[in-house]
Amino acid sequence: MPEKPTQLIGQSGPFLDAVERASAAAQLSRPVLVVGERGTGKEMIAERLHRLSPRWEEPLVSLNCAALPETLLDAELFGYEAGAFTGAVKARAGRFEEADGGTLFLDEVGTLTAAGQERLLRVVEYGELTRLGSTRIVNVDVRVVAATNEDLPRLAATGKFRADLLDRLSFEVITLPPLRARIEDIRPLADFFGRRMASELGWRQFPGFSQPFLEDLEAHEWPGNVRELKNAVERAVYRWGEPDRPVGALDLDPFESPWRPKGAFTGEAPKPPVWKAEAVAETGQQPEAEAPADFRGAVAIYERKLLEQALAASRHNQRRAAQVLGLSYDQLRHAMKRHNLLAG
Repeated sequence: MPEKPTQLIGQSGPFLDAVERASAAAQLSRPVLVVGERGTGKEMIAERLHRLSPRWEEPLVSLNCAALPETLLDAELFGYEAGAFTGAVKARAGRFEEADGGTLFLDEVGTLTAAGQERLLRVVEYGELTRLGSTRIVNVDVRVVAATNEDLPRLAATGKFRADLLDRLSFEVITLPPLRARIEDIRPLADFFGRRMASELGWRQFPGFSQPFLEDLEAHEWPGNVRELKNAVERAVYRWGEPDRPVGALDLDPFESPWRPKGAFTGEAPKPPVWKAEAVAETGQQPEAEAPADFRGAVAIYERKLLEQALAASRHNQRRAAQVLGLSYDQLRHAMKRHNLLAG
């Protein structure tokens, strides 16, 4: 059973503006388009639009348009009659009929095919549909809330999304800010997710997080937004295993491992750091060779030298040093933490 969306948590201005706009739009039975990056909570805004509307006692039905192939999407949305296609042994109502009187949430609406967009337009505009394999018109009263992480006006301008459908869906547009634009919400969100995981683990109390842990959370750019933050915090709490000490170990990349498979990678090999040749040209010296007793020790010493040289060449600007090394900012921070270079 899928996890139920959690409550809306935040205190930043951009986030509260989006929530307030959703609360105001909830009172009208008009289509709403929710726009935002992955993991920003579009489904929770859709739930708020439904729960605060006059339709709150009626069904809230959801469908991810990107999760189904074109051949099944029409059947899911509009239903079908017995014999409409191979395997259709009996008639079935679609999501629109299931949501009659209530709200239908269409996630990833930008992935709909041209045929799907045309059929959706008719239902949104006239409240009429026909099941697959039938000519009988079915009338439905459904409030449509659509969500996307695409630039639909740009897609409409290039002919990849129907402009008339976009006009129908965008009576109100609620754009959710990414987590990197609401830094002040990171600590309240982390505390909420941490406490919930501690409770799930049976801890008597939640010890909180160390200050470096919180600083690392706020330094990360969170491309996966709140969903990524939730995973990172819950993973950190359950791996910590010490209910009496503040959680202090943050692993932002659960795939990081010396045994991570690399055979399927088809990208270009990373380019050598641009500063290396410059540093040799300026000093006329190669980095001093060490003679550790084991392979891992040699790798660790070489890695630390690379980090120190990149930081020095970048005047200790960590983001610039990360670019020089061909690393992400978080990868650089992890490497610096391994070599105790963060304090300096």
